[in-house]
Amino acid sequence: MALDVAVTYVPRSIRARAGTDDMLHTVIRRRTAGESVEHIQPDLIIPTGKRKGQSPSVASVYRALAEHQKAQAYPEAVEAAQADFTALRQRSATAPTST
Repeated sequence: MALDVAVTYVPRSIRARAGTDDMLHTVIRRRTAGESVEHIQPDLIIPTGKRKGQSPSVASVYRALAEHQKAQAYPEAVEAAQADFTALRQRSATAPTST
């Protein structure tokens, strides 16, 4: 039972990232032009969610840039992680629930 719960439980700390691909594209384009993240960050607006209409933190922008660089450097690892996640979701969707 504990293992079944562990498979389907998603901690509250794991949430959708605040940014979007458009935001990431904007940050990358402006960083390439020589602007600092601190200068770019106030111009970014979160489109959805609890913080809708606000700017992401500078740390969130740096985190998104780091994730993007990792994904570019190791595309096979990203594909493997996505495949594992899909398989896990399919297993948890078909697993019988006990009451």
